[in-house]
Amino acid sequence: MEISSSVFENNAAIPQRYGCAGEGVNPPLAFGGVPKEAQTLALVVDDPDAPGGTFDHWVLWNLTPTTTELPENWAPEAAVSVGANGAGKDSWYPPCPPSGTHHYHFKLYALDAKLELAARSDKAALEKAMDGHLVAQAELVGTYSK
Repeated sequence: MEISSSVFENNAAIPQRYGCAGEGVNPPLAFGGVPKEAQTLALVVDDPDAPGGTFDHWVLWNLTPTTTELPENWAPEAAVSVGANGAGKDSWYPPCPPSGTHHYHFKLYALDAKLELAARSDKAALEKAMDGHLVAQAELVGTYSK
């Protein structure tokens, strides 16, 4: 399974447009090679370089397994669950490191079940619910500095 973006390569800089110094919209993402046994997809974007510990930028689950892309400035469909990011909001939180260059991990998970989680659940709750249901995973890392 793969996750990629048309605007940055793995381990390369995310354009300023997608961070707090720009428009702050989510970058476009493309998914491929999702296993046929997958029933749903989940996506987590986090920054392990944050000063207070890992900061979650986006927490999504119950994307259909036929999803091949999330376009720039994407708005979730009704069936997609959006969890709480590190700021407690149920939305994309753009990269905005206080200093230096941070690494943003876009983690895609293929799951063998639809997850029953409360609205606005956080990443920890999602990871617990995914336990035992992971079919495949892929990761894309982008860097960002102001």
